[in-house]
Amino acid sequence: MVPSGDSKIIILQDINLTVASGESVAILGTSGSGKTTLLTLLAGLDLPTSGNIYFQQQHLNNLDEERRALIRKQSIGFIFQSFQLLPSLTTLENVMLPLEIRYIKHKQCKIEATEWLNKVGLGQRLNHYPSQLSGGEQQRVAIARAFVSKPKVILADEMTGNLDTKTGELVADILFSLNQNQHTTLLLVTHDVNLASRCHRRLLLREGVLQPC
Repeated sequence: MVPSGDSKIIILQDINLTVASGESVAILGTSGSGKTTLLTLLAGLDLPTSGNIYFQQQHLNNLDEERRALIRKQSIGFIFQSFQLLPSLTTLENVMLPLEIRYIKHKQCKIEATEWLNKVGLGQRLNHYPSQLSGGEQQRVAIARAFVSKPKVILADEMTGNLDTKTGELVADILFSLNQNQHTTLLLVTHDVNLASRCHRRLLLREGVLQPC
């Protein structure tokens, strides 16, 4: 629920969602249906005006922002539609970031980031900047960055929305292969039915209500 003048707008209502460890879940819905809002709540970036959110038996509602940020740093990887790479950093430096903020030694950060860039097929692009990469390459960097810290959960928000069909399928192949190999829980919001069909479970968010589809 968000304020709008003197009234309030309900974005999500009566949501009841449990995701098992290692499960992949797609949340479908049109633009403006509340998919991104749901992800921000699940990540603890926002708190609900009513109801409860639990992450690995931790009640997010009862944690302050510092503690929720620590959970995100240690346990959650993000993949965005707009890639969210820092333009002033190289491919390698972008992927090293999640490790550096955990105070891992620079040499080890570099080794692990290089390994993940090799896994997504960008081992020859370590010193390139985002502006020197195609959209598909930038999204592969984002995938490597999401996985490098070995998160328990990956949250992906319209990850193929800015890519052409062929490139989107390639990026999705990489994501699902890594997700299976790493046994990571995946929550994917999308309007792409084909992408959603690759998940274990598909849900539809319509007018703030989440339902099977």
